[in-house]
Amino acid sequence: MSLIKLKNLYLGYENKAVLKNINVEIEENDFICIVGPNGAGKSTLVKGILGLIKPLKGRVIYNDLKQNFIGYMPQETKIDSNFPASVFEIVLSGTLNRLGIFSFYTKKEKQIALDNLKLLGIENLKDKHFCDLSGGQRQKVLLARSLCATSKLLILDEPSNNLDSKSKAELYKTIIDLNKNHNITVIMITHDLDHNNLIGNKILSLREDEIFYGTTEEFVRRIHHD
Repeated sequence: MSLIKLKNLYLGYENKAVLKNINVEIEENDFICIVGPNGAGKSTLVKGILGLIKPLKGRVIYNDLKQNFIGYMPQETKIDSNFPASVFEIVLSGTLNRLGIFSFYTKKEKQIALDNLKLLGIENLKDKHFCDLSGGQRQKVLLARSLCATSKLLILDEPSNNLDSKSKAELYKTIIDLNKNHNITVIMITHDLDHNNLIGNKILSLREDEIFYGTTEEFVRRIHHD
């Protein structure tokens, strides 16, 4: 079943299109890697899906998915090292989209945060200060926060940036598990074109005016042929 359909979509800024005529269907349980050089429009596309920018033309159609119930993990998350936030408080903040007009957390939101800490195997970090964590631990905490917003779709903007190879492998294993065993659709921006790190089942490649959308196997054959 289609979760999101991008139909004849043009996205950009100040009436100047960065992306033109995008036609893509994101299906349930897809794991889509978005690749392309800097300036190709990867982050612009994500902003369009999240509703942070309005289409210049075309539509983003949400099927059986509320726009504000998408988990988003941005490339850079600014958390002040002097702000005394625990891991639990940071993960809990991912439930804010569920609160509507209410500004306080209930037992339900607290349980969601605990469940996601346990799901990612980091409940032992619950009371630690975020800035005392390793890079790999921080990324798992931010992933848990993103999961608090959704049970259907995660959008990850280069989540393995600045991680060592071991931490990256562990994070990728976790994301694959969420997709395959917990039925969470994943859209992940990545610069890593090593075929071993193209861990999704589909690739959306943005390259100037050339757009490819298909299976990972098709994309790997294509880049090797080129």
